[in-house]
Amino acid sequence: MGPRGALGWGLLLLGAVCGEAGELHSLRYIHTAMTDPGPGLPWFVDVGYVDGEIFVHYDSNTRRYVPRTEWVKAPGAVDAEYWERNTRIAQSSERNGKVSLDTLQERYNQSRESHTLQWMSGCDILKDGTTRGYHQVAYDGRDFIAFDKDMKTFTAAVPEAVPTKRKWEADPTSLDGRKLYLQEECVQWLRRHVNHGKAELGRTERPEVRVWGKEADGILTLSCRAHGFYPRRIAVSWMKDGEEQDQDTQTGGIVPNSDGTYHTWVTIDARPENRDKYQCRVEHDSLQPPGLYSWEPSEPNLVPIVVGVIVAIVAIAIVVGVGFIIYRRHAGKKEKGYNIALAQDDGSISSATGSDRPMI
Repeated sequence: MGPRGALGWGLLLLGAVCGEAGELHSLRYIHTAMTDPGPGLPWFVDVGYVDGEIFVHYDSNTRRYVPRTEWVKAPGAVDAEYWERNTRIAQSSERNGKVSLDTLQERYNQSRESHTLQWMSGCDILKDGTTRGYHQVAYDGRDFIAFDKDMKTFTAAVPEAVPTKRKWEADPTSLDGRKLYLQEECVQWLRRHVNHGKAELGRTERPEVRVWGKEADGILTLSCRAHGFYPRRIAVSWMKDGEEQDQDTQTGGIVPNSDGTYHTWVTIDARPENRDKYQCRVEHDSLQPPGLYSWEPSEPNLVPIVVGVIVAIVAIAIVVGVGFIIYRRHAGKKEKGYNIALAQDDGSISSATGSDRPMI
């Protein structure tokens, strides 16, 4: 990945984990240092991902490098010294993160507010068999500096990164080691992890896709939701007349479910009369070819209305029928000379008054 590509995607934690086009497998380590993480939360976190799935974790509260998936615990997945070695490396990164945060606040002339430093390193194996490696840094969510392993140089994204560029490029041995890791060692570890985790990493879960619309104030908001898919890599987009509509869409990101799958959603605002021109396109490993989904407004359901009318008619018929029977019986008793008992003179209403109020 060249410097322009490395600096073009804004290193944020979730964005860095997401897959890119052409990617087959990926290994990424995300390091995050924060000046104000919140009460009880670790200020430094180090997380490793294989194919977008977390498999190792370290933070400044526990200060131990630990497994986060079953396959990496299996015999042969890592060497005997792996956990102790990486614990020491993570503890060193934690110390460096503290110093770097202090340095950057001085360099930016900032107060002791909430600031975040992130750096990410990793490698990809592409579908055509080639590989790529990258190391990039962001400060407060914006690109800071990135490594070009082919040129063995750093690209400063902002003036404040120039001193860092000069410092890091002044050590040729470090540049050679960084390139060697990204080009060879990282790829070797990625192949090893994929081999041991292939049963879990290789599975696919097809997304359930639902499209619906809501019209208000002359605007039709179309929403497309993909739920229950695995692996994490997915591309959901709205198409109009076959052309992708990137600028007018909003997305909720890719969010994990409790069962290990993921869900995401994308919305777009459209004119109601153009409803039939829009389709939701979903690209995922489980969908070959990608799926296209349209909104089909449901027709009014007349069954409940018809049933209600029938029930009402039957109820009326029953009431009328019962009333007629009571009337016939009452009339019959009169004809046979039966006397209807009068109520005591206590002010209550009786049938003798001729009132239609029923007796209780």
